Amino acid sequence: MVSQIKSKISVVKPRDSVQVTFPSGLTLEGEVGTTIEEFLIAAEPHLGGYDSPIMGGVLDGKLRELSYPVKRDSPLRPVLLSSSDGGRIYRRSLVMLLATAINELWPDLKVNVSYSVPEGGFYCTLPQRQPFTSAELERLEAHMREIVEQNDPITKRIVPLDEAVALFKSRGEDDKVRLLEQRTRNDLTLYTLRGRSDYFYGYMLPSTGYLTVFRLIRAGDGFILQYPRKEHPHELHDIDPNSKINEVFKEADEWLRKLGVEDIGRLNRHVRRDTIQELLLVAEALHEQRIARIANEISRRYEAQGTRIIMIAGPSSSGKTTFSKRLAIQLLAHGLRPFTLEMDNYFVDRELTPRDEHGTLDFEALEAVNVPLFNKHLAELIRGEEVRLPRFDFIQGKSLQGRLVKLTPHQLIIIEGIHGLNPKLVASLPRESVFRIYVSALTPLNVDLHNRVSTTDSRLLRRIVRDASYRGHSATDTLMRWPYVRRGEKRNIFPYQENADVIFNSALVYELAALRPLAEPLLLQVPPNTPEHIEANRLLSFLRWVTPMTEDQVALIPDTSLLREFIGGSIFQDYHPGNLSTEETEAAVH
Repeated sequence: MVSQIKSKISVVKPRDSVQVTFPSGLTLEGEVGTTIEEFLIAAEPHLGGYDSPIMGGVLDGKLRELSYPVKRDSPLRPVLLSSSDGGRIYRRSLVMLLATAINELWPDLKVNVSYSVPEGGFYCTLPQRQPFTSAELERLEAHMREIVEQNDPITKRIVPLDEAVALFKSRGEDDKVRLLEQRTRNDLTLYTLRGRSDYFYGYMLPSTGYLTVFRLIRAGDGFILQYPRKEHPHELHDIDPNSKINEVFKEADEWLRKLGVEDIGRLNRHVRRDTIQELLLVAEALHEQRIARIANEISRRYEAQGTRIIMIAGPSSSGKTTFSKRLAIQLLAHGLRPFTLEMDNYFVDRELTPRDEHGTLDFEALEAVNVPLFNKHLAELIRGEEVRLPRFDFIQGKSLQGRLVKLTPHQLIIIEGIHGLNPKLVASLPRESVFRIYVSALTPLNVDLHNRVSTTDSRLLRRIVRDASYRGHSATDTLMRWPYVRRGEKRNIFPYQENADVIFNSALVYELAALRPLAEPLLLQVPPNTPEHIEANRLLSFLRWVTPMTEDQVALIPDTSLLREFIGGSIFQDYHPGNLSTEETEAAVH
């Protein structure tokens, strides 16, 4: 019986080539060891070109550098500068170009990549000397462009950890020496450009010729290294070096210098030596101090110009809920009773909700809110009139009648929502009646002098932990949803952040050490060979540079901490200030 089966298997000679297949179905063949860069360049005319420069590739479900050699048949898709991963590769390589050029012009001079600015750039300082003059900055940019023009290679090698530590010690780079104390492997990947080796967290470009779009701008006590945004990968837009956000970052930098924790290596030492309690308590005290100052300013404006409306906005996982409640407590200490007005109850009926470019209901659009009714009710409440608030039924998709309320003379209205900084939301009200607050986790903490901790990554880790604890979502669910969350932030929040009267920085210097033991096991559960696994692997690689706090150390975090909103145990979880009906309000007053 077995002998009668016709086999379609035949003997062939071993292939000395590999094939890559693109999402479009295009298949290319090349010698074993052909790089991703060579395949992507060869594919470009067949794919109709790319909308932005290639930065890397996803080969067999894994993010790889352009220099990576293909050794077996695999699916391949390009990673472009217009993507998040491509943007990170570009920015990382640009920082190496900057550090190399500075070293060649001013040997042994260190540059600190301090924080990112909203319009697309890194604010940089020189720890050892006064800021560059205009002439020096022009000279530096010209030298960087010479290196780009020469298309010098950026090479990669793996060295023993002892060798890397010795290199950084010889150059006096204590930030990297401290960081490597956390290294559990006995080797380290170094990149080399024009004979100078350095460590960078993540993948790099194969040569400097890709780094054509950048410029240097004098700003404050340093300068900005501007890079292209992924939305506009071929151009640089105007940049404001004196924005309110930049001032908050500078303030945060000063906090870290006072605390002596400018990088992750210093934070790790506090955790390992069990000296984290004082750092933790000081960080919390700085938060409380800042919230108290904001409450003082609101009280002053209430007395001086009758400000009654407090609008709070900020991107996802910034801690707006806990901030709002802590602010309410501070206002109560001033004799001002808060009243919380929920914007979600002002949605228009479902059939009136606008749709986005994909035809999906867009609940984040300003037009999804009944703005005229919202303004009418605010004006009536401020005048002390009795108002029947709406209640939105999310199951029916209908606006229904809600509770009857009337404010007392000393009540302020606190409103939290994504449109809080958009002047169109309360266009009919006098400007002096509204106080706007922008809340975001603007961490200035560095991995080291050349490797930034992304504020977006900090918020994403917060959200992964919170979603798992309170919403039953896996890390995969959160990572899958995150690009849509970011899209809404860029459209509805970030363009209006400079409208804020004050900005509250919700970042806590110790939070990564508290988040790691909670986020790490969740990220390890993300299935391989998925887009979410690429992002999870990136976050895991970053988190492993952070020494995790022990359970006893996490227990030291106060129950009033903003971080408790994400890790659990917040005293504010069931506290809802000011949600009283007319009858309850009058009873509370009398």
